[in-house]
Amino acid sequence: MLVCHCNAITDHEIRSAVDWMRASDPETVITPGKVYRALGKRPDCGGCLPVFLATMENCDSFEVPMQLRGLRRAPTQGTQDEGRHQSNRVSQRRAQK
Repeated sequence: MLVCHCNAITDHEIRSAVDWMRASDPETVITPGKVYRALGKRPDCGGCLPVFLATMENCDSFEVPMQLRGLRRAPTQGTQDEGRHQSNRVSQRRAQK
């Protein structure tokens, strides 16, 4: 099935790229950008992205490595605003002083 019409990428090519990436580095995080690069192509209009992602997710080797799971839920260190001023605009910083 043709997934990306702009670049003529099929679902078979996406699955092959995901399998190849997982085989070469079992701990890698596989993204659509990495799949495009592995295929030697660049995304164009982005209209295929929902189907592209669904095809990637349906690959047997797509799952996230165990040691990387749950990182998004991990508490962050530091303050919420990362020490920045309320605003990054110079005019508003002068008004705060």
